[in-house]
Amino acid sequence: MKSKNLSEKILRSVRSKGFKYIELESVVEANHIVQRSGENFRKFIFSFTDQNGTELCLRPDLTIASCLRYLENNIKGKEKIFYSGEAYRKSQNRKDSIIRNQIGFEIIGSKNEKSDDKEIINTAIKSLSNLSYSSGTLKIGNVEIFNLLISKLDIPKRWKLRLSRHFWREKYFNDLLKRLETNSDVDPTIVEIDKKRYQKMLKDKQENIVAGRSIAEVLKRFNNKIKDPRRAIRGKKASKIIKDFLNINCPINKTAKKLNSFFKKNKINLIIDQKYFPISQNKLSKLNVEFSASFGRELEYYTGMVFKIDIKNKSKKINIINGGRYDKLIFDLGSKKQVPAVGAALNLNY
Repeated sequence: MKSKNLSEKILRSVRSKGFKYIELESVVEANHIVQRSGENFRKFIFSFTDQNGTELCLRPDLTIASCLRYLENNIKGKEKIFYSGEAYRKSQNRKDSIIRNQIGFEIIGSKNEKSDDKEIINTAIKSLSNLSYSSGTLKIGNVEIFNLLISKLDIPKRWKLRLSRHFWREKYFNDLLKRLETNSDVDPTIVEIDKKRYQKMLKDKQENIVAGRSIAEVLKRFNNKIKDPRRAIRGKKASKIIKDFLNINCPINKTAKKLNSFFKKNKINLIIDQKYFPISQNKLSKLNVEFSASFGRELEYYTGMVFKIDIKNKSKKINIINGGRYDKLIFDLGSKKQVPAVGAALNLNY
């Protein structure tokens, strides 16, 4: 951010929408980050061990730090909060700063999902009124719709879980699609081998470990594979449907019609209402509003609506705001129940 005054103006505009300012811890337990972002993310964090042997790290993500605060302070009910601070993250690109200055705002613990999603986007747009830019794009996606599609496909349950779980890991996800369309579990030779291995392992001690899994876990996977085999012809069809779905891009006001036409064409028993999308206008302020079915793969914890705002300043395109819904994050961090949450972060390092 070029100006401290500009940062303060943005903070004031967020406060004017009824958000309460809070301070966040700079240090968090590393396992909270790795569990949510994957073991590969460890190389991007600044970690160290305390005197008790607990691995800690400088916060690489302000959203997780905020959700940990909500959980550890045993906060109940709705809370509208905002904060500013630094996220510390290593980068493979030497030109990128390891310190990311951000302003974040969130609505946690509220059951008014659609209105909260809209309020977060409107707050994000209002904060932009303090910036100088000529035009921009508000891109909206929805992870929930992707998961609904996967649930309707004619493929084994374990494959539905696998595809939903790894949607955010684009390269690995694409490798899964190749496996889905080129391999089959119903080759007679493979099935017989699986059955023999299954019978042999039934005689082993269930607690024994094989390739990181207990015998009991392996047997369960074998049993599911034998009872619910994956057929190559169905895999090819499912893979094509997924790829075609992820290629859908359109103005936001045509999204429901576009998706429902796609589902009908592919005989998918699914109907999406325009109410799934918090914004229905194609133009907001200086922003063109678009839907992208493939958008939302940046972070594993997103569960529903996701969005980003890119602005154009002179000839430079800048990703200024990212946000979305993460209803399972607080539960995954240790809560006994799911807590609805949606938020966004404004990048001050442009």
